[in-house]
Amino acid sequence: ITNSFITENPCKAVPLDFYFVIDSSRSIRPNDYEKVKTFIINLIQFLKIGPDATRVGLLQYGSVVQPEFSLKTYNNKAEVEQAVRNMEHLATGTMTGLAIQYTMETAFTEEEGARPANLHIPRIAMIVTDGRPQDTVEEVAAQARQAGIQIFAIGVGRVDMNTLKAIGSEPHSEHVHLVANFSQIETLISVFQSKLCGEIDFCDLGNHGCEHDCVSVPESYICRCKKGYVLNLDGKTCSKTDHCADGNHGCEQDFMSTEDSCVCKCREGYTLRPDGKTCQRLDLCQTVDHRCEHQCVSTADSYICRCFEGFMLAEDGESCKKCGDGVMDLVFVIDGSKSLGPANFELVKQFVNGIVDSLDISKKGTHVGLLQYSTKVRTEFTLGQYTTAQGVKQAVSRMQYMGRGSMTGSALRHMFEFSFSAKEGARPNIPRVSVVFTDGRSQDDVSEWATKAKNSGITMYVLGIGKAIEQELREIASEPDEKHLYYAEDFEKMGEITKKLKSRICTGTQLTPSNKKSVTRTTQQTDLNKNQITNSPLETLESQLVHETCPSESVL
Repeated sequence: ITNSFITENPCKAVPLDFYFVIDSSRSIRPNDYEKVKTFIINLIQFLKIGPDATRVGLLQYGSVVQPEFSLKTYNNKAEVEQAVRNMEHLATGTMTGLAIQYTMETAFTEEEGARPANLHIPRIAMIVTDGRPQDTVEEVAAQARQAGIQIFAIGVGRVDMNTLKAIGSEPHSEHVHLVANFSQIETLISVFQSKLCGEIDFCDLGNHGCEHDCVSVPESYICRCKKGYVLNLDGKTCSKTDHCADGNHGCEQDFMSTEDSCVCKCREGYTLRPDGKTCQRLDLCQTVDHRCEHQCVSTADSYICRCFEGFMLAEDGESCKKCGDGVMDLVFVIDGSKSLGPANFELVKQFVNGIVDSLDISKKGTHVGLLQYSTKVRTEFTLGQYTTAQGVKQAVSRMQYMGRGSMTGSALRHMFEFSFSAKEGARPNIPRVSVVFTDGRSQDDVSEWATKAKNSGITMYVLGIGKAIEQELREIASEPDEKHLYYAEDFEKMGEITKKLKSRICTGTQLTPSNKKSVTRTTQQTDLNKNQITNSPLETLESQLVHETCPSESVL
């Protein structure tokens, strides 16, 4: 494969550790997949490949990561080209974050052929993708860049530019590229020719250690500080120029050195007077009858009622109630197949009991039933069997692991035909919810019985772990997917998903439009006319997730 603009010796002999990360998802058509291979082969024409020159590795990814060859596998260009030609399309999911994690943790290790960091060989990853990732990329891409990997992100077609920017190194104008289709990907060859053949920008490598700004100089870099700071003796960190050090600021409470001067500040609950020096108290919670049940928090010109963690603000904007106050009939459908393993099955039991803890289980409140399935389906307990959280949790703890096949479709059929029947304790006119847990591909069809369940009014949530199949999860989950489908790469990530699911089940069965309406309160002391609900930041991830769907405060 040749191009007219490729010359015999197009590049300076700058050694690189260069790794291709190629999206091989099902959305890429076979002829487009061949165009990606052509693009890779044309691109490596600019590289001098060898053990002491540029080393090239490649992985492709779908639902899983498949390394094709490492940085130490091939020693010349011809071998690399042949390996690229021999690649076969995976045609599965789009786990871009997982691919970046493998690139950072494995591909660029010395064991896989990367040269030691102290040799300062630039480490470059080129990611080519055509769709929205099924996992998160922002955090792992930032970690990879911080580890010294320079990332080029190439998007084809309907790729979200913000996703590409979250992946690529800065400046984005040089590292992030989006083309309309695979036929246009070849237009990037000339762009990368100049990037790969020009001088290396040592600041772009991300391992310079400068606290503020990095400035490239020939064959090296220097650190510089922002205005109002001076460079420390280590040549990397910066210290503020302290304009308040002479003690002549005259501030009544606090002060802060800015880029240009020393400014006065007031402590929380106070505001700075026009003289710029003294402070006056501003705490409406102590001067008005706020009637907040849990907490009143003063703002700049008003106040808000806030609830403690695990509670939500009621419709009156003052009182608080537990998110678990919603009533439902909830049936868990739990995968007990052999791929899970006894240890992970215990984690699943903890997951179930974690959900149970967030619910108001009582005779007139929420009822819970549970099925375990493997090759067969077993009712562990019915909706009408227990009316206390303690009873449900004890029954969950007593469950014995089945450990055979994975007949998810059969389990959904049993749930639909029996679990929500009056005989097993289902109640009329009570919301019906099912939470399905699976860690792999079903051995039978899931769509028929999942559709029947959803059409009958059952709200279906699904949690997939590890090798769970995206299409099956979508067939099971109610719409929209983003509110009913949850996926975790492994059991270590399941805790975070549990928090999201708790919040969603709570709001999905309880909140009505009236919960989201504006709340107006007036006081005799002051004119407070803020007719809206606003959310304040909460400290923990779980609190944030509950807050997104379960408002906990109101501006009055």
